[in-house]
Amino acid sequence: MPGFDPRKPSIARVYDYLLGGKDNFAADREMGDKLVAVFPPAADLVPENRQFLARAVTWVANQGVSQFIDLGCGMPTVPSTHESAQAVIPGARVAYVDNDPVVVNHLSARFAKGNPGVSSVDGDVRDVAAVLGAVRANLDLTAPACLVIGYLLHFFTADAARDLTASYLAELAPGSLLVVSVLHTDSDAADEGLSAYSSATAPVYSHPAAEVASFFGPAELVPPGLVDARHWHPDWADAISLAPRNSVVMAGVARKCS
Repeated sequence: MPGFDPRKPSIARVYDYLLGGKDNFAADREMGDKLVAVFPPAADLVPENRQFLARAVTWVANQGVSQFIDLGCGMPTVPSTHESAQAVIPGARVAYVDNDPVVVNHLSARFAKGNPGVSSVDGDVRDVAAVLGAVRANLDLTAPACLVIGYLLHFFTADAARDLTASYLAELAPGSLLVVSVLHTDSDAADEGLSAYSSATAPVYSHPAAEVASFFGPAELVPPGLVDARHWHPDWADAISLAPRNSVVMAGVARKCS
């Protein structure tokens, strides 16, 4: 696979390792172990993020939206975006977007013969025109769609994150929805862990809540707003009281009204 170096950790494969997946290499596992050693909450935050994304996609599908674009999707995992969406709308269509060569290879192999509603795009999420051009082969962007940006925008500066979401939202129809989750931390141990992770993979930024809220632009946050991912439509019937933490996944869903 062009561009693939198993000796260099990958964001997608470290994430896969922290989820308990098998699509990773020794360098990814070493980086994941180092991160958890200096920043133990990482072991909880990664699955919490995955659980939020599944709940958010399920919620969006229950609003009648049947098209999903999953940016920087990473390795196929369970529950995946298309599994969550198609559990509600069997004909839901999903376009996965990533540029990690191992991720692209896995996605292509997985969906080559199976699910006609699912496609994969080998693309850099920063190239909005190229990504959406490829996505349009499977999705009708004149109708509402859901843009999923999970655990990705903390790899961008605040200005770059705002520009990225604004560029995508501008091309989506009114009634479209934006799902965002971002790592946020206020602890010195986290700073140390993220510094080590940044030097090995990509820069990581801990954006304050006001900046994360700005990533949604003019789209209107739906209740409960921007919250700790554990509090976004939790699975338990009676929401329990969760102890505050210095490190959380900040999450929200917003609707493009015009």
